[in-house]
Amino acid sequence: MNTIRTLAIALIVAGSLGLAYGGFSYTKDTTVVKLGSVELTAKEKETVNIPVWAGLAAVLFGGALLLMGNRK
Repeated sequence: MNTIRTLAIALIVAGSLGLAYGGFSYTKDTTVVKLGSVELTAKEKETVNIPVWAGLAAVLFGGALLLMGNRK
């Protein structure tokens, strides 16, 4: 499998996942207070939203790459 076909499939899969889930969240540790060797940390939940247009663009661009990659 060549690199263009692999990239095209990865774009289609990533775009489809972006459309299906709409975003993802992760937990980030941040230092709140640090006094000498004592450190207080807090966990913050961050959310990243993926726009619908970005998912559609990835799927369409991946499909175009897949079709154009077969032409020689």
